[in-house]
Parts: sequence; structure tokens; C-alpha cells
Amino acid sequence: MLRKIFLVSFIIIIGYNSQGQTLFTYGGHAVDAKEFLRAYHKNNTSAVTDKTTSVNSYLNLYISSRLKIHEAYALGYDTLASFQEEVNNLRAQIIENYMNDPVMTEKLNKEAFQRSLKDIRAAHIFISSGNSAGVADSLAAMKKLNEVLQRLQKGEDFLKLAQELSDDPSAKTNKGEIGWLTVFTLPYEFENIIYSTAPGKYSAPYRSRMGFHIFKKLEERKAKGKIKVQQILLAYPPGADANAKASIRKKADSLYKRIMAGDKFERLATAFSNDYISAASGGNLPDIGVGQYDSRFENALWALSKDGAISKPFETSHGWHIVKRISLKPVVTDPNNKPNQQELQQRITADGRWKTAREFIYERVRTNPGLKINAYDKARLWAFSDSLLDRKPIGTTTEFSRKTVLFTIGKTSYTAEDWINYATSFRFQADGSGMKSYEQVMEEFINQSLFNYYRDNLEDFNEEFKLQMQEFKDGNLFFEIMQREIWNRAQNDTLGLQAYYEKNKTNYQWKQSADVIMFFCADLNTANTIHDQMKKKPADWRKYANALQEKMAVDSGRYEWEQIPNLNKMTPKPGMLTNPLLNELDQTVSFAYIVNVYTQPSQRSFQEARGMVISDYQALLEGQWVSELMKKYPVVVDQKVMAEISR
Repeated sequence: MLRKIFLVSFIIIIGYNSQGQTLFTYGGHAVDAKEFLRAYHKNNTSAVTDKTTSVNSYLNLYISSRLKIHEAYALGYDTLASFQEEVNNLRAQIIENYMNDPVMTEKLNKEAFQRSLKDIRAAHIFISSGNSAGVADSLAAMKKLNEVLQRLQKGEDFLKLAQELSDDPSAKTNKGEIGWLTVFTLPYEFENIIYSTAPGKYSAPYRSRMGFHIFKKLEERKAKGKIKVQQILLAYPPGADANAKASIRKKADSLYKRIMAGDKFERLATAFSNDYISAASGGNLPDIGVGQYDSRFENALWALSKDGAISKPFETSHGWHIVKRISLKPVVTDPNNKPNQQELQQRITADGRWKTAREFIYERVRTNPGLKINAYDKARLWAFSDSLLDRKPIGTTTEFSRKTVLFTIGKTSYTAEDWINYATSFRFQADGSGMKSYEQVMEEFINQSLFNYYRDNLEDFNEEFKLQMQEFKDGNLFFEIMQREIWNRAQNDTLGLQAYYEKNKTNYQWKQSADVIMFFCADLNTANTIHDQMKKKPADWRKYANALQEKMAVDSGRYEWEQIPNLNKMTPKPGMLTNPLLNELDQTVSFAYIVNVYTQPSQRSFQEARGMVISDYQALLEGQWVSELMKKYPVVVDQKVMAEISR
């Protein structure tokens, strides 16, 4: 089976000789070359033929973004309660990736257990940061992302948008649906997003190295658990044509009839299944949870209502399958179930969320910012502790009070009251064998304080974490201020849009065009099937499409001739059917049925051009706004440093 594959974001951090060199200033704020180059290399991963041009072009985009983000800070958007909540939520989610301690291990165990109790059906829109040629194009990606966000905010259907605009090739047929998933199905970054999104809602855009991701939680349910099955797979050989596939289907039907007649499933699996590993054991597969395999395969498994039930032959991209349900293992709901805890721990250890616990945290904080233990009489502190913890008489006068500072970490003070609060909870042995010594409890208290300090100030210790948090803050502020200053204004300014359209009407012309019905098919066999049917009776295209709806999508609209697949240099005519066009990248196929033809260029109406007008009007508003920001925060580029990094 093909497991689901998702792209994970990695921040590229590279050291440069230019570290510490100021590249440009804006309104009294300096940006060094290292910071700029980090962003440049992260967003320009393809080969560059002219680095000077590439760096200069990106610098303009980068300066524009920095000005917008700075203005968002100046306007106090970072103090908004919603913004603070998002930042705190993200920090709580990702900090575990950077902490190594039993406390963190326990937290990850609990999180994984809670998530294992729930299955989620999700969908995904992917906006690639590269163009059709594979070259990075951040501006085009941002423009497309803006369009998706605006249309989502207007209430357009997420699945239809995924089918129309997602750069994930499979979205043309599955409408962006990932299917059912659970804990460990996706990379941890994506899992966090989906589990923290409310049912029926979509997430904020998440930027990875490859582009932007928006997830929608379609629904959630109580976890199904795991299912044990046997299977017979009759696999398609490489390059199998329609005749070969039809022959394999007949063979699957024949085996199914033999099973229904009483032939042993195990014997047939051993004799005929092309899944040679499972065939060796009578077709037995390892326990299967949701989100592990192709959704068509999993849907067939979970449709088996009882043990011993056998599916009819069904097709996936791998071939024809017959499966038999052996047993169902419900999800473990007891948080104290030790075998389940051990299994979760093993998966966490192998998962990206895990890092081995390290003692270095304590030593690192001791060294920087430093631990300073004040001079005090330990015996008197223990006596003071006894008086508060066990109500024993304190005896002679003591210099201690609850406000007495016992030690400091950096500029943070830890008082006798902090010590007493800690000792109250942790002075007893975990196995119930009695009390720890005060010396042991104090050592643990200091270590815990060092750990907490590291956690609370992780940005000061971990550059990658600091960059990720800053990137998240800046990204959210960028979207917030763009939404308020540009996108909403352009979307809602009906008079301004109309005026802009009237002033620039000549830019919104239909070239030679046609009303067409577009067919997007999952494979060439499907395309040829419906294409042959339509050649005989085009008027029945809806009936043909409905019969194959799981393998194709249909759209209608007005298209310019150059947008019609496989029209080439032919002149379209009503009733014409273009030949199927194979996309070599994903093996999908498209063709068109011509309904009406417009041979002469014509003016687009305001409604027909509205999307284009909004985009251009946004660009106008944004350009005017950036000019205002440039005046408000004058930009000065050090051309010497710029020349150095452009080489």
C-alpha cells in the first residue's frame, strides 16, 4: 500500500561571513545580512542563473514585508487577545519538540493518548511556492493564497476550492480530502494544526518550505481502533493497459466466486495474492488503524460489519483487492493501560516530536545566565521548613521569612516561599517509602527551577525555536494587517472596484473564447471510457459522468481558446470534443466539450472580470500603502553589503 506522504517544513539556518553586517535600515531599525539571507535561501530553493537579479528582486519583497509587519507592531496588533492566544497556543504545542525531560515525555504521552481516542476526517489545500516550471515564485504563491483566503472568508465551499485551486494534483479528484486520520498519521506540525482546529472550521495558513497549507477539520468521531484482516491482492503490473486490467478484474471476480462457494480464503491468498509478504501467512496483514493506507482500501475495510465478513473485489491504484475481516481491536480508553502506554512511548520515540531527555539543560542554565546560591544556614532553613510543613516549633530566632531569596537564576529570584511550595508537593518518595531528605528535595527544587527557567526563556537558548516563534508572530501579523488594510478594503469597496473597472476596462477583455464543459479524469482509462461514450451521444454527458463520478470531476464555464486542453491550433466549433490530454506529472487526464464559440474578442462585464479587478485593485492599494510606509519608515540599503551578498 502507498502510505500518505506529506511535506514537512524545515527552517534552513546557515551561517554567513556577513553576520553582524547591517544590510538596510528602516525608520531607525536595522536588519543584518544574515537575517535577510536566511529568508532568501528559505524561499529561493531552486537553481538561480543570475544571483544579483534574484537577490535584488527578493530584497524589494522582503523590505515591503518588513515594513508591513513593523506597522502591525506599531499599531499594537501583537497585543490583541486573539493574537496572544494564538502565539501561546503555538508555543505550548511546539515547545515539546525542543525540550528533553521526563516531564515533557509524560506530556507527550498524555497528548498522544488523548488524540488516539479520536479519529478526524480532514481536507487540505496546498499552495505551492513554485510555479509550473518548479521555480520559486513567492509573489504568485501569495497572490493565490490571498484568493483562497478571501473566497473562504466569503463562505465558499472548502472542497470545491481545493479541487479548483489546490496545487496537490490529487485534489482534482479527491477535492483535497485526506480522509480519516488519527495520532501519528501526519507529521507532528500538521497533526497539531488539525487537532487544534474546531470541527467544521479551517486553519490559518501554515507555511512550509514547499508552500502554504490550509487544513479543514470536516468531522470527528470516536476512534475506530484497529482492524485485523486478510487480503488477496491482484496487482497491476507496470504499464498495464486497459485489457490487462480487465483480465485482472475477471480473475478477482473468479476468486471471489470460489470463496463464496466455500474455498478457503487463506489457501487462495497463498496461491494467488501478489502481496507476497502477507501471502506467505495466508493473507494476514498487521493490525491496521485509520490513516495508514489509501482511503479506498481503508473504506473497504471499515465497511466490513462483522468478523468473517468478506468484501467484494474492489479496485485501488495498486490493483484489485479482496479482504476478509478477522477481528476488531477497539481503541484503548484506559489511560493506565501499560501495554498501550508502552506502545505509545515507542511510537513517540520514533516520531519527530521526540528528543531524548538531556541533562544538559541544567548545566546550560547554570552556566548562562548563571545560578547564584545565596549564603544561608541550611540547618536554620530546614528548621524554618519544619515549622511550616510540619508545624514544629522553630526554636531560636531565624533570619528566614517567606520572602527570603535563596538563589537567583539570571535576574529571577527564588524565595523561601517558592521552596516551601515545592517541598509541600515533592518531599515524599514516589514509591511511598517515606520522606526524602531536605538536601535531596533542595537539589530537585534547584534543578526543576533551572528547567523551568530554560523552558520559560527558551528563545534565549535555542535559535531555531526563537526563529520559528518569530516567524509565526510575523506571519500572523502580516496576514492580520493585510486583511485589515488591503484585502477587506478591496473586497468591500464596491464603488472603488467599479470605478477601477471603468477606468481600466481595456485590461479586461475576452480573447477568442468558448463556453465549454471540462472533464478532469483520474486516469487515461476513465478518460477514454467517457470520451468514447460522448462521441456517440454528447447530450448524455451527465449520465456518463455520474457513472464515473468517483474517478472524475466536471466543470463548466467560459474559457479562452488557449486554456482549452488539446485544442492546439484547431478552431473550436459547437459540439466539438477535444482529445484527452495526459498530464505527465500526475497521470491525470482532461478534455473539453465545446458548447458555444466566440470568435471575436469582447469586453468582459464587471461581474465576469470581478476576480481580476479585485486582484488588480488590491495591488494598487498595496502599492500606495507601501509608498506611504516607505515615507513613514525611510529605508536605506547599504549597497556595499548588498553587492557582497549578491556575488
